[in-house]
Formats: sequence, C-alpha cells, structure tokens
Amino acid sequence: MADKSQSRMERRKQLKQKNTKNKPIWKKIMKYALIAVLVIGLGIGALFTYYIASAPDLDAELLSDPASTNLYDINGDTFAKLGAEKRTKIEYDDMPSVLLNAILATEDVRFHDHIGIDFRRIGGAVIANFREGFGAQGASTITQQVVKGSFLTNDKKLKRKVQEQWLALQLDRVYSKEEIMEMYVNKIYYGSGAYGVAMAAEIYFGKTDLDDLTLAEAAILAGLPQRPTAYDPFVNPDLTKERMNTVLNYMVQHNKISEEEADEAREVNIEDLLTVKKPEFVKYEGFIQQVRKEVQEKTGADIYKDSLDVYTTLDPDAQEHVEFLLSDADDNPIDYSADEEMQVGLTVLDTKTGAIRAIGPGRNRENDGWNYAIDGNGRQGGSTMKPIISYGPAIEELNWSTYHQINDDEPYPIEGTDAVVRNWNRNYQGWMSIRYALEQSLNVPAVKTLDEVGYNNAKEFAEGIGMDFEDNFTLTDAIGGAGSTVTPIEMAGAYATFGNEGMYHEPFSVIRIDYSDRRSEELESKSTVAMSDYTAYMITDMLKSVVREGTGTRANVSGLQLAGKTGTTNLTDDEGGGSPDSWFAGYTTNYTVSVWTGYDKERKALNNTKIAQDLFRETMSFISQDMETEDFVKPDSVVEVQVEKGSNPAKRPSEYTPDSEIVTELFVKGTEPDAISEKFDELDPVTNLSASYDEESESITAEWDHKGDDVEFKVSAGTDGSLNDLTTTENKEVEISNVDKGKTYTIEVIAVNDDMESDPKTVTVEVPEDEAEDLPQVSQLNQTFDPANRSALISWEYDQNGPIEFEIVVQDGGQTIDQFNTNKNSVNITQLEANKTYTVHVTPFLKNKDVRGPSASIQVPTQGIENEEQEPDDNEQDNEEQEEQPNEDEQQSDEDQQNQGDQQPGQGQNNQQEEPNGEED
Repeated sequence: MADKSQSRMERRKQLKQKNTKNKPIWKKIMKYALIAVLVIGLGIGALFTYYIASAPDLDAELLSDPASTNLYDINGDTFAKLGAEKRTKIEYDDMPSVLLNAILATEDVRFHDHIGIDFRRIGGAVIANFREGFGAQGASTITQQVVKGSFLTNDKKLKRKVQEQWLALQLDRVYSKEEIMEMYVNKIYYGSGAYGVAMAAEIYFGKTDLDDLTLAEAAILAGLPQRPTAYDPFVNPDLTKERMNTVLNYMVQHNKISEEEADEAREVNIEDLLTVKKPEFVKYEGFIQQVRKEVQEKTGADIYKDSLDVYTTLDPDAQEHVEFLLSDADDNPIDYSADEEMQVGLTVLDTKTGAIRAIGPGRNRENDGWNYAIDGNGRQGGSTMKPIISYGPAIEELNWSTYHQINDDEPYPIEGTDAVVRNWNRNYQGWMSIRYALEQSLNVPAVKTLDEVGYNNAKEFAEGIGMDFEDNFTLTDAIGGAGSTVTPIEMAGAYATFGNEGMYHEPFSVIRIDYSDRRSEELESKSTVAMSDYTAYMITDMLKSVVREGTGTRANVSGLQLAGKTGTTNLTDDEGGGSPDSWFAGYTTNYTVSVWTGYDKERKALNNTKIAQDLFRETMSFISQDMETEDFVKPDSVVEVQVEKGSNPAKRPSEYTPDSEIVTELFVKGTEPDAISEKFDELDPVTNLSASYDEESESITAEWDHKGDDVEFKVSAGTDGSLNDLTTTENKEVEISNVDKGKTYTIEVIAVNDDMESDPKTVTVEVPEDEAEDLPQVSQLNQTFDPANRSALISWEYDQNGPIEFEIVVQDGGQTIDQFNTNKNSVNITQLEANKTYTVHVTPFLKNKDVRGPSASIQVPTQGIENEEQEPDDNEQDNEEQEEQPNEDEQQSDEDQQNQGDQQPGQGQNNQQEEPNGEED
C-alpha cells in the first residue's frame, strides 16, 4: 500500500514537471509583467497619494487676492512689490463674448465641459512628452492655471503636476465655471506691469470698458499671457501681430469666428491700436527682467504670477548710478550729443562671486522693453574676444609667456577666401610680444595665435567661461568679427573669471526664493574651475598694460588696480565703413563691468566709439569709492623673469645688457628661460686715446686705437663737466673746431656696434689763453667845462688800429658814480653838481678780448656853476635848451645816436652796450 502511494506521488511529480516544461515562455513573462505592473502601480499610487496628501488646501483668500512677489536687495530691503498694483478686478458679466471666445479658443476650448482637467489634452501631452521628454508640452486647463498661480510654483516636476491636477478637480467641484474664469482673468499677468485683463486693456488700448474691445484687441489680450514680455505690443509689435494671428486661427478652428472676420482683423496695424500714453517706467526694471528670466529658467516659477519672496544680489546704489549714467540728466558726465540714438547695455558683477550688482538695460527705453544687457543673442564682441579666444587658450594650452614672440609682418590671409585680416592701424611691426600685441589690439597676432592654439581648444576654453558660439567657429572669431555674438552679461562673466583666479561663476541675480508653501530654494551659482590660475593672472597682467599704456587708457581710474580691454567691430567699405559696435570690459578684484554701445536695429557707424570707456570709468569709479581694492595676487605657478628685448626665443640678459634693453615678463613656472643672451657681450674700449690743441687752426685733434671690426666710435666733448654728443664715426680720429680759449676740454670715446657699447674712455686737453697785447695809453686827454649846461666835454687821441673801445669811469671823491663804454674819442658828461671836483678815467681795451691798456685820468672842477635855486623861467629855458640839443645831431646815423645816448652820465648803467665776452663763439 505504501509502495502504491509512493508510486502515485512520483507520477504526480513527474506530471507536474512535464506540465511545467510544456508551459509557453510568454505566459511566464506575462505573469512577471503583471506582478511588476502591480508593484509599480502600488508604488505610484502610494507616491501619488503622498503628493495629494501634501498638497495645499484651497484657500479662498489666495484665489481672490492677486499673487504678489517681493524682491529684496543685498541690504534686505524691499525694492519692488510685483502684483500689488496696476490691477482692476472685474466680474464675469463684464467680459464681452469676443474676449471670452478668444481666451477659450487659445487656452482651454473645452473649459465648460471638463471637470477641471482635460483628459484629451493630457493624452496629447503624454504622447508629446514621451517623444520629446518630460515637460515638453503641458496640458493645463484654465482651472489648473488658476490653481498653479494661487498655490503652486511653475516648475515642471511630477509632484507639482499631480498636485495641480488634484487641486483643479477640487476647485472645479467647489466653484462655478464663471467664478473660475473670473479668477483667471483677474490674476494673470499681461506685461507692462498690468495684472488682469481689465488693466491690460487700459494700458495698451486706453479702454476702461471691455465692451469696446475689437476682435483684434481681444486676440492680442488673449495671446499675451503666454509670453507677456516678448509679445508686449509697445516693444515688439511684429511679434504681437504674429501671436494675434495665431489666436485668430484658433478662433476660426474652434468656430468662434468666421474666416472673413479673422481676415478683417489681420489687416490692422498694431501701432494704430495702441494708446499714446506709454506705461510708466518701473524702478530697476532692467534688473527685474534678469530676475524673472533667471527664476523661470531655474525653477519654472514666474515672479509676476506666483507669490514669492525673492532675495536678489542688487546693489541699489550701483543700480541708481548706472541708470543715471544712461539718462539724459543735465549733470550726467557722459556726453551722448554725438550719438543721441546710441543704445547701451551694461552689467556690473561681483568679480569673486558672479553676483549681478546692477544692470543697464538701455537708454530711453520703454517699460519692460528690450534689455541690451541680457536679451537676445547679443552683438559681435570685437577685440574684447582676443583674451578669450586667442591669448587665454594660448597660455592655458601652450604655456606661452607674456613675452612670447609672434610676427606681425603683413595682412593674414583667410583660408579659402580672397579676404585678409588687417591691423586696425594698417601698420605691421614685425616680431613682438603677445603683451604688446594685446596692449595695442593688433589683429594679425591674434589670428595667428588662434591658428597655433587650434579651434577646438579655443572654443572649449571660451565655452568654459560662459561663451556660446556658432558651430562654424572660424578664424575671425579671434577678433570678434564672425557670426558668433555675445551679450554684456556674458562678457562680464567671462572677464570676471580672469579676475577670480580662473574660477567661473555663471552671473546670477537671485540668491534665494521663499515660496508661499514655506519652502526655500537656493539659486546662488556655484564656481567651476575654468582655467589655471597662471592663465588668469597672466591675462590680467597683460590687460593692465592695456589700460595703462594701450588702447584703453581712457577707461583707467586713478588709484585702482584694474585690467580691461577695448573692442570695436567694423562695417565694410560697401556699408560705409566705421564701427557699429564699441565695447569695454574690465575688472578689479572687487567688481567687473562690461559695456556695449551701438544702435538698436540699424548697423551704422558710431560717431564716438569712446563712450563705452567713459561709461566703464564712471561706473567703476563710483562703485569703488570708499572701499579698499586689493591688487591681484600672483600665484605660485607664475614667475617674473627679466628678459632681453628682442631675444627669440626668450633669453635672460647678460651682465652687459643695457637696462634699456631689459623687460620683466611672466612665465608659467618651469617654462622660464635658462639661456643667457650673448648679444651684449663686453666690447673692448678704445686704447691710446690722446688729444692735442693746434694754435694755428685753433682746433683740437683727438686720436685713438681699436682692434675690433665693424665698430663705430661715439664721440662726446665738453667743458665744465658737461659732455655733448659730437659725432659717431668709423674713423679713429676727430677734429673739434670753434673751441673756447682758456678752457679745459674733456673728450669721451665709446666703441659701439649693432649689439653693444664699450666702456667709455676719456682724455682732457687745455686750450691756452691768447697772449696779452700791449695797448698804449690814450694821449692828449683834455676836458672843456661848460658851467651854463653843467657839463664837461672829455676828449683824447689814440693811434692804435683794430676794434678798440674805451671804458669811461666817472668818480666823485673816489666813489664811482657812472661807468660805460664807447668806441668814440670823446664823451660829454652832463648833470654835474656845483663846487665839486670829478675825476674821469679813460682806459682802452681790445673788443672781444680781455686785453686792456693803462688808464689815463683828468679832473673836472665845477666851480662857477650857479646855485640850484634859479628862477622858474631860467629852469624852463634850460629845459628847452636841453630838449633842443638832440636836434643838432639829427644828421647822425642811428648808430651814432645810440652811442651818444649810451654816453650820457646817469644813463649808462641802464643802457650799456654789451660787454666784451670771450665765450661769444
């Protein structure tokens, strides 16, 4: 019995194994798949249950009140409250059918039929998201948009979508469709600071009664919420019309209007619809635009639609000053008179963190309009791209020094074209350092550098500091003249990396967001290593040269250690030439400022390309006042090395290299040169240097010897310790004429060749005085006294020939009262006083030589002159006689009259002829 039982069990076991082996594999797969689906379903259900349980409650107050966002500056003060103003609430019955139909056709055509969520739209969105990735397409109904704007953020996370749909179901259950539509049209943001459709109609069209809206105007309003800044009709009427046409197409598609009505509406001119009253300017609107853009990109939230507390990087003082510099204020130091339509984009960053401190969005711009600092693809960067594309990668990848030599020899051909790259000044200076090439902003060295670095290396380097380039990266990207473009905020981020030891921070304006559900999110950008610290420091040091001695001196701020670079772009000759864009980007260890100037849409030449430098200087000067600005610190990876100018490759100077031929440059540690230049080896000095004076020719002859070849001799000579260059000669002798007698001359001779100079050798030689000549004394010295005129005529004879003059000295009691010279043989001494005896000395001397004869003397007694107290008539008569006396000499020559004047006693000291001077030659 036991055996039978065992036998049955074995047969059953075998049968079971047989059945198992015969079971199809697909059934096994289905079994496990069903188990997996069940597990996943349970997991998703649990997750969804958690999301729903953690969803916020429907708050009637939040549904009816506007979403309000507070923006805070770096001081913690509120500088903007968005959504708290510019709002007019309306009721459902206030909305005309044309506006309702436009909104429904655009946003939610089955609004009145679904239960808060639209399953048909969800299905379409699922397919799109499966094909293009999660978040590629939304399926939000108007009900969901109300929920999201009241309670949730705008991100695309699964949790938010689940909660949004759950709350939409609840909202649709609690409130009527009319109430939900009221919530939507009163909460939504329509651009230009307008919240709600009623305020938007007033701001854009000047209409306070919505029944007055036309079909075109209703279509514009219905299309605005998708992108209120981009579709702002005040700023972008062309985009507004495209969006309006899209809405009209939806309305035709959903049978809200006929095709004929749509065609008629399409004929309108957007500008003709707008009110003449522009929206008032919102304070710091340019900075707020960056905040909104950043919040949307990083979180999906919208500062105009969600209730947020946003803590920003704004420095209100810096922002105020930037907006002042972009204004037409009378006391603005920037002169825009040459380019009144000029536009400006300006960004101020914290160099160390990348925090945006201020934004200059443009001049005379409309509210919430185009922001030249951050919007669009930007403009060509000109030469501000050279450190980014050429020299930065060259130092990073090739370890070039700041002295590295590159040949600026001729225009550089662009491969595959007939075009060439030329320097801006059309000059080519041969071999030079990259420091000098960057300082002078020369194009040929920059494109040659890019060729050596390689396009891939250069592009990778630039993208690492925030640049975004076209796929067809070309040679002219090195000078910012290709298809690639850049915005001021991107340029500031790149330049700040050089000033921050090679650490890149993406520029950011938002530090933290606090949400209405008590969550917080940190948005401050994190640093990344973009380049070596030696690259950053060496580029910075070269850019210091730009503002000290190069093209950027106008941007320099006295007392600040700053670096920066100019940049301009060029129009072709066919376009009229000139520069349509002008840049300056620069930085200190504290701040980085990037400035673009140009025109809005038209590319035409600027009249003043220096405004960018002026704006940088005024901005940097203001934000740096009252704070310490440290210099850039040289890292251990960089060494300073003295290099001999012109050596290629770099060589250290020898002990004979002149100081004028030595420069100090920067090298990556380990790449500095070891070789010593032999260019300035010691040159032997001259030997056997001698000099002699030849009395006959009255000249000095110097002679010397030298054994060298290809040598010239630099000769200097002088007296009294002062040497003057005379000549450089190949001869070994030189003659010096026109020497001064009685002087000791020093002659210096230096041997020179193309590379060096010898030590100087000197010799002295004395030029003797002329031998003294014997001059005789005057003879027949007489005096004739005239009491009536108080004068005495002194006369003499003299037989010596030659340029003889006579020194006349008049003394009274041994005291000299007058002294003068004459070349005549007589003088008339006047204005003699009564009852005195004058002594007159006459001494001959040889003119222009210090040779004098003996003096002869004669006395003149003045007894017989009448007393001083004479009658007035007598005085008048005497005066008349003296006044008439010169008339007797009218026939004298001009020279005689001058000499006669020089001989008047009492006048000689003021009107003396020039005295003999042995050094006249």
